[in-house]
Amino acid sequence: MTDMRLSLQAPVRRAPLAMPPVIMAAAGFLVAMVLVALIAGFLAPYHFTTQDLAARFRPPIFAGGDWAHMLGTDHLGRDILSRIIYAIRSSLLIAFAGTLIGAVFGTLMGFAAGRLRGIVDQTVMMLVDAQAAVPALFLALTLLAFFGNNILLFVVIVSLDGWDRYTRLARGLVVSEQASDYITAVEALGAGSARVILRHLLPNIVASLVVQATLNFPGTVLLETSLSFLGLGVQPPGTSLGLMLGEGRRYLLNAWWIAVLPGIVIFLTTLSMSLFGDWLRDRLDPTLAGKG
Repeated sequence: MTDMRLSLQAPVRRAPLAMPPVIMAAAGFLVAMVLVALIAGFLAPYHFTTQDLAARFRPPIFAGGDWAHMLGTDHLGRDILSRIIYAIRSSLLIAFAGTLIGAVFGTLMGFAAGRLRGIVDQTVMMLVDAQAAVPALFLALTLLAFFGNNILLFVVIVSLDGWDRYTRLARGLVVSEQASDYITAVEALGAGSARVILRHLLPNIVASLVVQATLNFPGTVLLETSLSFLGLGVQPPGTSLGLMLGEGRRYLLNAWWIAVLPGIVIFLTTLSMSLFGDWLRDRLDPTLAGKG
């Protein structure tokens, strides 16, 4: 009877959440995309601007093409494989920079609202509500129409998508953590606001912010590709996945690979990041530990 009571009172150890094969495949694809972006100049068989009008509309090798252009060529004879490799670097760099800027700005706003409260909190949350009420694509089109198109402005515009989510999350977490006994004890010992934030608050909420970034990244990629598809993002002679998709839509009937192949890359990238972000959220959320 005593052994039975001890066994009933013993804490249940939950097995760690293993990475399923689908998530491993998604993570592997994302790592491959990052590697392609880092060494694009070594992987691409041609420069992405090299033209060969005598080789226009060559099909991919799996559709009757040759090894000289494994994924075919476009209307100017440019190698599709080389353009996709360079486009991955361009699109991922813009999306990463936009996500990072939005995360930092939104987190700072959330900390200001959660720590200072009062009029600062009300003002920040008013801006958050205003941002949430305006579609990101509409805001981007408006700003580009007023200020013109350049790469720095484009990155800033992309970063505006989702900063309000970081602000809401950071504010809620800061308000919750500030009610904890350890924060009260640290402040009673004379710790300054900067020390409380950097040494205590931020380390305890950074995991949730990282998860939010992984969930926002696919939307940032889609916003960049949508604007480039409309001709408002990366401009020729540059290249991006959205720009390739926009250029290829005119040739879908006779040269489908110009648009379809970069579209597949966009789809797989956003899908992989979404799957990995969902898994990471389940992995780091203590309320979901051991489930699934």
